[in-house]
This record gives sequence, C-alpha cells and structure tokens, in this order.
Amino acid sequence: MRRFRFPFKAMGTPCEIQLYAESASAARRVSNLVQADIERLEARYSRYRESSFLSEINRVAATGGEIAVDAETASLLDYAQTCFIESEGLFDITSGLLRQVWNFRADSLPAEASIEALLARIGWQRLQWESPVLKFPLAGMEIDLGGVVKEYAVDRAATLCQEQGVRHGMINLGGDIRIIGPHVDGSPWQVAIRHPRQADAALTTIALSSGALASSGDYERCLTIDGQRYGHVLNAKTGWPVTHMAAVSVVADFCVVAGSASTIGMLKDASGSDWLQALGLPYLCVDIRGHASGTLLTG
Repeated sequence: MRRFRFPFKAMGTPCEIQLYAESASAARRVSNLVQADIERLEARYSRYRESSFLSEINRVAATGGEIAVDAETASLLDYAQTCFIESEGLFDITSGLLRQVWNFRADSLPAEASIEALLARIGWQRLQWESPVLKFPLAGMEIDLGGVVKEYAVDRAATLCQEQGVRHGMINLGGDIRIIGPHVDGSPWQVAIRHPRQADAALTTIALSSGALASSGDYERCLTIDGQRYGHVLNAKTGWPVTHMAAVSVVADFCVVAGSASTIGMLKDASGSDWLQALGLPYLCVDIRGHASGTLLTG
C-alpha cells in the first residue's frame, strides 16, 4: 500500500488530500469523489457566486422575505445557531455585512457611523429560524456560512474516504485538517501549526492519528494604522476586529467543532484562553504580544 498526494485549490485556498491505497487508480478515484463534493459545497454556499443557494437566500434577506431550505442547509443553520448561543452572540453568521466597510487592502479605518449603520442589521436574533423555514423580518440582512462550510467540507471529505475503504489519510483544506487514520506503519501524522507573525515558520508541531485541527487568526488579511494591527476576525457586537488574540488552534474529533471553537476563542479576546480551557479541547493561543499558551504547546 502506497501513499498518494493530490494537491488542488478550492474555496479560495490551497488544499491537499493524502491517502494510502493499493493503486494510483484507486487513490485517484477516491480523490476525484472527494474533490467533486468539495466543489459541490463551494458552488452551493459561496457568497461570491450569484448562482449559489446562499446568494438566493441573501436575495430573500435583502427584501425581508422567507425561504425554505433543504436538510443539509438546515443542519448548517442549526449548528450556526448553536455557535451563536455558546459564544454569547460573538459567532454570528449575519456579521458578513461588515465586509462592506472593512477593506483590509486600504490604508484607513472605516467611520464609526458606517459601522453603527450596519450593526442595526446584524444579529442572528433578528431573524427567525424554524426548520426548514428561514425568515428575515428585517430587510437588508445577510448570512455568510464561510465560518462553517469549509470545516464541514473537511469532515464530509473524511467520511467519503472512509466509505470508500480508506483507513489511512489526511484531508487539508487551507489549514483545516482532518486525520482519517495514522500512516500504514501506525505512526501519527506530524502537523505543523503556523506561526501568526513569522511567514513559513511553525509555532509547534503536533502528532495526530485521528481527529481534526483548525486554526483562526489574523495571518494575512489585516491592516496596520499608527502601529495598531487590525485583523479580519470581526466582533459582531462592536463591528471592530478582535484586539487580544493573534491566532488560536484547536483539536477536536470533528473539524467543524475545531473551527468554530478556534474562532470563538479569537472572538472572546482576553477571556479566550479561559473559555477554551473550560471547553476541555486541546488548544493553543498566541496573543498579539507573541505570548503562547495552551495544552498543545510542546516547544
């Protein structure tokens, strides 16, 4: 049995499938199946595609209507609602409107008045969700499932591999990782956690034979004004970027759980580390001063 690697690009990021199979043709067949499903999810939930179902939902949201959704979308909305509750309103899929005023390629900050105007149309509590019907009593809202779908795609990919008989492999969608099983010799995969401030440098490396790893941070999209760094992780309540954490990584059984936990850890700012500690999942936090803490820290 040999290891095969299939790099590709999806959801705006470099991706890779690694798996062990008896032949190249068998490995390629599984990889094609997985990539097709990832492409399906991107086509269905991309906010950049007018033809996506997400865009259809947001056209309804813009006018203040209602729409019935399918079972898969309903499960994603259920999970987003759970994250909203568990994060006390910080993890909010209606906060994508803030992209209208935050331009991380610019050299200036948005006006407070423009942020406040958008906040009046942000808040999961402002819409009504009773599966399968999603209602928007307030016109001009928007939802963005980007904080859930990529991690969900990772978990789907792992499940599809397992259904095809793969017992040893790794899915990596832009740093969101799910381990299907150890290498064929029983050794774990060595997974690096990227340093938030040093390009191409690892903060630490962890050994995983199962489970998932996801990270959230201000790695790329950010702007610096008067020495202050403003990252792209935005607080849905204030409309401003988080100010304490530079990056958070979490290990969990499922990538969707690791991803939402790492994002909430970022959004919790100074209390993020305590929240993650109480959550009980292995984690690693790095604050803006470069101080690292957490149960994943080995170096």
